[in-house]
Amino acid sequence: MNKVMLHVIETRNLRKAYGDFVAVDDVSFHLLPGECLGLLGPNGAGKTSTVRMIYGFSPMTDGELQVFGLDIRTDWRAIKARIGVCQQENNLDPDLTVIQNLQVFARYFDIPKAAAKAKAGELLHFIALQQRQKDTVTNLSGGMMRRLVLARALINDPELLILDEPTTGLDPQSRHQVWERLEELRANGLSILLTTHNMDEASHLCDRLIIMDHGKILVQGKPSWLVREYAGRDVVEVVNPSDELRSFVRTQPFMHDDLGRRIIIYGQEGEELFERIGRHFCKDDCIMRMATLEDVFLRLTGRELRE
Repeated sequence: MNKVMLHVIETRNLRKAYGDFVAVDDVSFHLLPGECLGLLGPNGAGKTSTVRMIYGFSPMTDGELQVFGLDIRTDWRAIKARIGVCQQENNLDPDLTVIQNLQVFARYFDIPKAAAKAKAGELLHFIALQQRQKDTVTNLSGGMMRRLVLARALINDPELLILDEPTTGLDPQSRHQVWERLEELRANGLSILLTTHNMDEASHLCDRLIIMDHGKILVQGKPSWLVREYAGRDVVEVVNPSDELRSFVRTQPFMHDDLGRRIIIYGQEGEELFERIGRHFCKDDCIMRMATLEDVFLRLTGRELRE
């Protein structure tokens, strides 16, 4: 009987250190087949260091890491043949045409020339660049380049796609085009590991999320559960809050963040947050809205700027 693969990725106590600096500290998580798992965190949280260990670019310092049930330390060649990686940088070859970038990359996987040409044409149609196949990549827009990097990561029909901030710097139209392609891939059963700073992207694409900071996992769960658990349902933001409002909030079971000139109050369903605070304390400087994943992110990782 064939063994059923329960986890595409499984890490236990994963650790990455650069001298005295620990970038990834005792991290354990898994990725299920057909799932899109997102890694969120501020700069320096350990996201990129984690994914680089998973696709074999950076050796792990300690812990256990299996991909497709294979040990990354001994089976990294077999693992690399079955994954696709879309890195942060647009590291396409500027001297080659669009289709040549795909065909040359296919050689790393020993894909026959005819098969590589056919697959490249299929992928260019998938990312809507078939009309630009003879252009050099320097003639493409930033959004087109990101779509081409995504296509290149798919040249070997991977079972796992690793995306490291795939839409950073893109305009809204280009970003949504990439999202549509990723949604289609996920619908077809491809397993995806995604790092991103974009909270809309994380909510839109991911089945589960892991929020990291300082190399450690803070929380993990479904996006809707994280919002409900750590930010509630309703949010009231009050600019220049009165002492009376502060006193009222301190006597209530509301989650809240007092930022000095602004106070943010989070309410669970059934607490009638909008009505109670809006009726007694809000005038012109009051914003009422639904809680979001960004609220969760800021509450857990802080609001200070990072290097």
